[in-house]
Amino acid sequence: MNATGSEPVEASPATGPQYEISRGSARAVIASLAGALRRYTVDGVDLVQTYPDTAIPPSANGVLLAPWPNRTADGRWTLAGKTQQLDITEPSRGHASHGLLRNTGYTVREQVPGAVELSAEIFPQHGYPFHLLHRARYSLDDDGGLRVQQSLTNVGTAAAPVALGAHPFLRLGDVPTEDLVLTVSASTVLTVDERLIPNGRQEPTGAADLRGGARVGDLALDSAYTDLSFDESAPGTHRHTLSAPDGRTVSLWTGAECGYVHVFVTDTFPGQRRAVALEPMTAPANALNSGEGLAWLPPGQVFSAHWGIRAQLDPA
Repeated sequence: MNATGSEPVEASPATGPQYEISRGSARAVIASLAGALRRYTVDGVDLVQTYPDTAIPPSANGVLLAPWPNRTADGRWTLAGKTQQLDITEPSRGHASHGLLRNTGYTVREQVPGAVELSAEIFPQHGYPFHLLHRARYSLDDDGGLRVQQSLTNVGTAAAPVALGAHPFLRLGDVPTEDLVLTVSASTVLTVDERLIPNGRQEPTGAADLRGGARVGDLALDSAYTDLSFDESAPGTHRHTLSAPDGRTVSLWTGAECGYVHVFVTDTFPGQRRAVALEPMTAPANALNSGEGLAWLPPGQVFSAHWGIRAQLDPA
């Protein structure tokens, strides 16, 4: 018994219940907090960054982003001529960031060995007077690929502005991420101001041009790309790839509705010299103000996006 005279309670992970799925040699673990992808392995090779039970997702690692991804400038936007003020969740820059579910626990709706579906409710609140249900289904394919289907259902009475995204950090086993080569087939990069709010677009040049591949250790990026090329081997999808020196690869693929990918290369991820988030997004930062990529979802309707991760672990 503890000092209060009650029975000791075993500590649970800081991210709440953990939902494990497996198929063949593939295994994934999804946390309740933010519906985050916490671990994904194939043949024992880690394909996403993870963190200890005592931690919450560092740098938004693996979290789902709804009803908008990335930043809303000053947490402020206008609805029918009236200013809306969201809670500020990125104090360092003064923005509302990554939607409204980053600190919400998802509940399981269905779980089978190779798939799990979770959901969380978005209630009307400061700066966002709409009522939505976010669902996310994680599943593993026969060949070990991970597939994620996200959807927002408008359960309110007014059309709601929506976009979807996610924040996975990819890796390739024990290969130092700084030694991987990142390829993103995009002909446009969004330019930003000093607070990382988009203010234009241009063809990527220099270190920002990832079409021919660039070593991660030579990059420092926090940029959204669009005008994405389609993957010839999988029509209707985009693919963004990290390649190891031995020829192995891990890729983020996205459906056509994810017309943006945000590339975040950081040297502040715990325990890593470099870490890379490849973020599938249906709209870029500040979409509530710019309207770019933003969808207006009527009551009773559903907005969906799908993406996944796939590895080639046989050296070329």
